[in-house]
Amino acid sequence: MSAAVLAGCASLPPADPSAASISGRLAVQVAQPVDSDAEPRSMSAAFELRGDARLGELSLSGPLGNTLAQARWHDGEAELLTTEGTRKFPSLDAMSQQMLGEPLPLAALIDWLRGRPWPAAPSYANDAGFQQLGWQIDLRRYADGALVAERSGAPATTVRVRLDKPSAP
Repeated sequence: MSAAVLAGCASLPPADPSAASISGRLAVQVAQPVDSDAEPRSMSAAFELRGDARLGELSLSGPLGNTLAQARWHDGEAELLTTEGTRKFPSLDAMSQQMLGEPLPLAALIDWLRGRPWPAAPSYANDAGFQQLGWQIDLRRYADGALVAERSGAPATTVRVRLDKPSAP
């Protein structure tokens, strides 16, 4: 499978090797939409992220260390490699829909994991951290490696992160 992973991602350049890596555990919970018969969804995985919204790599692993998905992106083009093969996407958000089952602002999440607002959109500081793109980013336990991002709009979505080693915000 390692050769397939490398071959599948060969068309995009690797993330900047000098970029700091962030790793930890990620849990996503999506509530049942009000006007839908869709069931609530949840997933959790270990992750390792390197890069930024322009150029980066993300790996998601299951509880036994097996790779669930690998992604690479570069200037608006994104690739996702799973056991089902390689798929290309026009944006990180479109790729997150496939990876996580919900279109998350993945470009912004990269900065949120570093304890700061994404510079490409307005943000509003508050007692818990900040709001951006319709999400509340709770940084009150960031020094302990915990971050919570919540979207109250339908469907309500919560992303809980436990970082192995938090960055200084």
